[in-house]
Amino acid sequence: MSLSWPVVAAVLFGALLHAGWNALVKSSQDKALDTALIHLLGSVVAIPLVLVLGWPPAAAWPWLIASLVIHVAYYTALTGAYQHGDLGLTYPLMRGSAPLLVAVSATFTLGETLSPMAWAGVLVISAGVLTLGLSPHAFAAPKAVRFALVNAVIIALYTVVDALGVRASSDAAQYVATLFLLDGWPFALLVFLRRRDTALSYAKQRWPLALGGAIASLGSYGIALWAMTRAPVAMVAALRETSVLFAVLIGAWFLKERFNRRRLTGTLIILAGVMALRLG
Repeated sequence: MSLSWPVVAAVLFGALLHAGWNALVKSSQDKALDTALIHLLGSVVAIPLVLVLGWPPAAAWPWLIASLVIHVAYYTALTGAYQHGDLGLTYPLMRGSAPLLVAVSATFTLGETLSPMAWAGVLVISAGVLTLGLSPHAFAAPKAVRFALVNAVIIALYTVVDALGVRASSDAAQYVATLFLLDGWPFALLVFLRRRDTALSYAKQRWPLALGGAIASLGSYGIALWAMTRAPVAMVAALRETSVLFAVLIGAWFLKERFNRRRLTGTLIILAGVMALRLG
C-alpha cells in the first residue's frame, strides 16, 4: 500500500471537515451538549446508510465494540479540553501527539513498516502540529493540557482499533456507518440525563448547526478509514492531523484567536511533513 495523490486529496478534505465540526463545538455556549447532540444526530444520519449498506461481518464486531467504549472516553476528554482551553491550544496538542503513538503501535499491531522518509514525514507533521499549539503560555491552562494529552493517547488507541476493524470488515462505508449508528447514543444519554432540565430546549435551538457537524464528522472519519484500507495507517493518521491547519485558520478568522509567527512556522513545518509523507 502507498499514499497516492487521490488518497492525499481525500484525507485533506476529511481534515477540513474534522476541523469544522471541532470549531463548531469550541464556539458553542455549552460544549458538552453540543458534542452530545452532534454525535446523536450522527447516529440518526447513519440509520439509512446501515439500511442500505447492511451490517459488517462478524470479524469486525469485536473491533466495533472496543471502539465504542474508547469513543466515550474520547468525547469526555474532548469536552474537558475545550472547556478549559482555546481551540488553537487544545486541538493541536491532541492531534499532534497521536500520530507518533499510532506509528509505533501500528508497527506491532498491523505489521506496517514505514520507510525512513515516511517516518520523517510523521515526525515533522507532529512537530509542526505541536508548534502550532504550544506557546510560552501553554501551560497556563494545565487542565486543558492534561485533557488534551490524555485524549492524544485515546485518539491513537481508537485509530489503531478502527483500522483493524475496517480491514476486518473490508468495507469502509459499512463499518463507519455501523460505528456512527451505535456510537452517538452512550455519550449523548450520559450528557442528556445529567442535563435533562436544559437539554431539550438547547437541542431545539442548535440542531441545524449540529446536524451539519454530524455530517462533517461522519464524512471525515469515513474518509480516514477508507484511506487506511489503501495506505499505511500511520501515514493516513499523520496526514489527517493537517486538520490542525484548518482549525487554526478557523480559530483566527471566526473565533478571533491569534495567528502569529509561531503558528505560521508550524504551518510551514506541517506542509514540509506532508511532502515527506508523499515522497515516503
